[in-house]
Amino acid sequence: MPNARLSNTRTERDALGSLLLPFNALYGVQTERAVNNFRVSGITLSQFPELVKALAETKKAAARTNARLGLLPPEKAEIIERVCDEITTGQHLDHFPVDVFQGGAGTSSNMNINEVIANRGLELMNRPCGDYERLHPNDDVNRSQSTNDVYPTAVRIAVARQIQTLCEALLRLSDGFVAKGVEFEHIVKLGRTELQDAVPMTLGAEFRAFGTTIREDVDRLSSTLSLLSEVNLGGTAVGTGVTAPADYRAQVVPELALITGLELRGAYDLVEASWDTGVFVHVSGVMKRVATKLSKIANDLRLLSSGPRGGLGEIKLMPMQPGSSLMPGKVNPVIPEMVNQVAFHVIGSDLAVTFAAEGGQLQLNPFEPLIAFSLLQSLALLSNAADIFRSRCVELIEADEERCLANLEASTANFTELVPLVGYEEASRLAKEMLKTGKLWKDTLPEVNQSIAAKAV
Repeated sequence: MPNARLSNTRTERDALGSLLLPFNALYGVQTERAVNNFRVSGITLSQFPELVKALAETKKAAARTNARLGLLPPEKAEIIERVCDEITTGQHLDHFPVDVFQGGAGTSSNMNINEVIANRGLELMNRPCGDYERLHPNDDVNRSQSTNDVYPTAVRIAVARQIQTLCEALLRLSDGFVAKGVEFEHIVKLGRTELQDAVPMTLGAEFRAFGTTIREDVDRLSSTLSLLSEVNLGGTAVGTGVTAPADYRAQVVPELALITGLELRGAYDLVEASWDTGVFVHVSGVMKRVATKLSKIANDLRLLSSGPRGGLGEIKLMPMQPGSSLMPGKVNPVIPEMVNQVAFHVIGSDLAVTFAAEGGQLQLNPFEPLIAFSLLQSLALLSNAADIFRSRCVELIEADEERCLANLEASTANFTELVPLVGYEEASRLAKEMLKTGKLWKDTLPEVNQSIAAKAV
């Protein structure tokens, strides 16, 4: 050990042999193997603190339950709980270096948390890291557990919490659009279908509809929380419950629900729950729906603000940065464009989740790390994008009331309201005449009134 201190390294062993680790690293040999094996993206478990927190909460629930059942000495359980509490407050994140793209169905992530808890626990016991005879990553921290039940449970908890965060951001965005709807409710403008003149409407109604559709998606997202609350904790390997007594399985889920504050329940069929990733496909599909709608709204804002003189120009987006290195005065709709790109990414990630869920074989899905990464990243991106969209775009939008009226006056939209009064054929004749002569709507009113009077007779 003195030599290890001098070299700032320590040696740990597992079934495959020995490896050198940084002396003060809280992770151990199995994490180090994963780091060496999966130098893929540079995106590590440490960048998803909500998942690390959920893993720690799961370990805490297991330690409490094991101690209550006499499966773990109370002093060890207490140490494990103390470390888990540290991790859930955001400490030790730099000791989770495993890449998010990892083989083994999350085993590397599970061993990462096991080793960090064990080694930090040893520090609290005034013992050196790696002294696993005192506190063992597998025998103590992972007692009555398997990656097969710990990892999916933690992913569900992390995803559920991120959904709540996204719902809050979307509600704020919805409120922003509704407030603009109230502000713009008096502004009459041209409604369009297939980018062609259609009917008169108000700018307020257009913006209020944006708020309504976003709130609908909040309801859809919220409905997924019940599905995510079913966990397979206690099923251990492939749902058989091997190494976990029946009393443990009955107590650990309520314990985890108490720790997390979530309404968790144990799965009815633990074998099915060990490989079924359908809930993640469903959640991903709802997120795709959210992304699609946000992108559509961003497209509309870009179109409505186009110009400012050569386009529709009915709204004005706050200039956020110069739009060109060459073209003077050009300002781009950069915030809606950001929203579009986030949406494209989320939609693409949905396909990755779908393939990962379909690709599982027999009693376990080895691709859950990709599912977890895709869902958690998409949820974070959508949450951030929604807040930026609201604060740096929607709340700052101004209406060009004169341009709205001018576009309406120059269109044939008002003739739609004449159909009940003069009939479709006569309204069409008047509209075509207006287009042929280049008149504005107000200039056609004498002929319109004549047609109405003639129809009344």
